[in-house]
Amino acid sequence: MGHTDQVSLGTTEDQERSWGRVLDGGFFAFSGVAGAWFAYVLLRDGVRPGWPTLLLLVFWVFFSYLVLPRVHRILTAIYLPGYFVGRTRTSAGLLGDPVNLGFVGDAGQVHGALTRAGWTLADEVGMSSAAGIVRSVLQRRSYPAAPISPLHLFDRRQDFAYEQEVAGTALRRHHIRVWRCPDGWLLPGGFRTDWLGAATFDRGVGLSLFTLQVTHRIEEDIDVERDFVVASVCAAVPGAEVRVIENFSSGYHHRNGGGDRIRTDGDLPILDVRAAPPREGAHLAGGAHLAARRARVGDAPESVLVGVGVALARSAAYGVGAVVYAARESGSAPAVLVAVLAVAEAVLAVAVLAARNWARLVLVGGCSVAAVTTMVVSVVGHRPPVGLGELLAAGGSIIVLLALSSPEARDWATARPSVVRPGVGA
Repeated sequence: MGHTDQVSLGTTEDQERSWGRVLDGGFFAFSGVAGAWFAYVLLRDGVRPGWPTLLLLVFWVFFSYLVLPRVHRILTAIYLPGYFVGRTRTSAGLLGDPVNLGFVGDAGQVHGALTRAGWTLADEVGMSSAAGIVRSVLQRRSYPAAPISPLHLFDRRQDFAYEQEVAGTALRRHHIRVWRCPDGWLLPGGFRTDWLGAATFDRGVGLSLFTLQVTHRIEEDIDVERDFVVASVCAAVPGAEVRVIENFSSGYHHRNGGGDRIRTDGDLPILDVRAAPPREGAHLAGGAHLAARRARVGDAPESVLVGVGVALARSAAYGVGAVVYAARESGSAPAVLVAVLAVAEAVLAVAVLAARNWARLVLVGGCSVAAVTTMVVSVVGHRPPVGLGELLAAGGSIIVLLALSSPEARDWATARPSVVRPGVGA
């Protein structure tokens, strides 16, 4: 292939990616509008006597876990800087816990140091681990490796996290999230470190001030937890050294992404753990291996699993409806059309789970059309979707739209470098 052909192919691929970004941006923004409208419908129709009162609970779940996070992601993408500011970000894009610790050493040495210091590697966030932490709380049982919610730094979630339970419950725990720094990256001021961490102490469970979601609440003085991590590692690894970058950030009082108050003096200790014996198999907790894990269907992001699950449920419901309608009307054309739509949605959902971006875009586009139609009928026709069937149909379309237009779903389907960066971690 000649040089000209290579340039032409490269230009075509760039144009396709550019159009894809524009399309994804449109779906992402519209999903916020559609979600806000549907949340309003749930609230409006829920303030009535009888069964519609149950819609208020549905409203809280929908508004807190789908709409508010999307609104925050849209707004923070506009006003928050994209460079390093010493703060992590939540999945909704809000400023999260401050970065308050650094490590020098390779992955095995960091894992080895924390393990020798009595810390437990947290399980990955997933369906089974989420169910495990719920069971542990309800049954008041210990779960030393309970999952820790993701925070983002360098445009990606933590490489790994460690924790120590207090009083045998995951409600109260010491924990630290750790990120691998990009190759050749320097801290402001020219300081070098291999890893950065955010250490805080979970003191209980409550509602997030900004999203109204159930979340852990942290102790205000995060310096106490930072110093606890340093002390535990230094006690377990005699050769560990500590260098403190004083006044790395301004001492301040503020709030994290959950609305908890945080207070720090701004110092940043850097722990040199190169003297720690490496933990066997530590390479399995960060790095390029995650590319293989996340390429498996079972490790699809939660947003993809939710979107695909709702789409498959809708497809099944449409299929049952088509059969019932055909039995009543003896094989009418509308029943055949509904059956075709049911099969098409099921095929698209399975293709999305297999990381096919074209299927994701087609499914999101179809749900957008359905949402627009419902909104127009509701506003122009003065016929709000108050029926249970109509609520489920409209809500299903909007949930699929919200889930599959998320950056995580887009990255899953396009395998963009922001998901996994070889040599940096994921």
